[in-house]
Amino acid sequence: MPQDPLRIAMISYHTCPLATLGGKNTGGMNVYVRELTHHLGRAGVHVDVFTRSENEHVPHVLHDLGYGNRVVHIPAGPEHHLPKEELVSYIPEFVQGILNFAREKELKYDLIHSHYWMSGLASIELQKEWHTPIISMFHTLQKLKNQIARSAEEREGLYRIEGEERVIQRSDMIVAATPAEENQLTSLYQAEPEKICIVPPGVDTSHFYPIPADEAKEVIGIPVKDRMLLFVGRIEPLKGVDTLIRAIAHMRSLGVLGRCPHYLAVIGGEPAVSPENMDEEMKRLQELCKTLGIGELVVFLGKRDQNLLPYYYSAAEVVIMPSHYESFGMVALEAMACGTPVVASQVGGLAYLIQDQVTGMLIPDGNPEVLGETLTKLIRDSELRSQLGRQANLHAQEYSWEIIARKIKKLYDEICQSYEIPVI
Repeated sequence: MPQDPLRIAMISYHTCPLATLGGKNTGGMNVYVRELTHHLGRAGVHVDVFTRSENEHVPHVLHDLGYGNRVVHIPAGPEHHLPKEELVSYIPEFVQGILNFAREKELKYDLIHSHYWMSGLASIELQKEWHTPIISMFHTLQKLKNQIARSAEEREGLYRIEGEERVIQRSDMIVAATPAEENQLTSLYQAEPEKICIVPPGVDTSHFYPIPADEAKEVIGIPVKDRMLLFVGRIEPLKGVDTLIRAIAHMRSLGVLGRCPHYLAVIGGEPAVSPENMDEEMKRLQELCKTLGIGELVVFLGKRDQNLLPYYYSAAEVVIMPSHYESFGMVALEAMACGTPVVASQVGGLAYLIQDQVTGMLIPDGNPEVLGETLTKLIRDSELRSQLGRQANLHAQEYSWEIIARKIKKLYDEICQSYEIPVI
């Protein structure tokens, strides 16, 4: 007799996979949960994604991910955005909401797949009721972030590290995006190596693919003759946007941008709000542009819909990721799939994803002069850009979501077959 399809409870507590990208808590993890759920559905896996409700006007159950899979918004605390440090106290209410939903729908889940440490804490409580295995992904690790933090604001309290340690201890399997993350888990958190499986994130190659630059520019409304450098990501110190702005200033001081007219477009954040409502990092970056006298060379575009990103990637000559830390770097993978070369800091997952001088260029972290010189080399050499872009596109095909979803499903099958109910 044929087996029933797997039913997965996907936990994404603090951020919804349907949220618009570029906000404070929206980025690669949102894309990961959304795309993985969609492609698992294609493969016949039933997934319910549970996330905390942040808007009372949004229906609590949505079917936007297709194939019968749902996003379930669970009320837990006030239904609006909250700082992460306040969210921990509402995890019990979130867990109870999930249990109530499953009970009302008469659902039984085969496995819990959690994203981020707070989702992991929720999963531990769900496991006590459901007796199902837990797969955990962290996406970022606080001990590593603390090592590279440049200010006290970038460090979270001990409560997060203790939470991460508890989730690592109680998880049946941990998915790491790269060997670098696997090493961080074992060296910083003493995770058991046998509990770690490396499966990188994927990219939707039916959505992210090379578009002729003139057609891409027409869609996003920029002149065909414009030559654009591009940053896409959250506006926070960890992303190193200040390094990129200083690199642009360095290029201007050397006369490069006079002979090769370019400007930098920054996608992310909310640059058009009043000064009193503006995020501190956005305010700092805009002030830096004024101080360096390059305000006309840097355009802050704010958030952009995911459907427009392939056009922006294809219209750009180079995509830059000057991050101080990236667990993987999904923006880089999306740009590569669009055939656009990426210049990135040689950190974390970026050092694993990008092959230096083959599919892009890796540079030292936090060095605006080297970044400026690397960008200068690329914008002056169209043949090099084309070569790197072609090779980047070929490499990105190995990360198609069809391939990655099959690997995750295989992992689900193996864990469900070998799982033993723990004594709690």
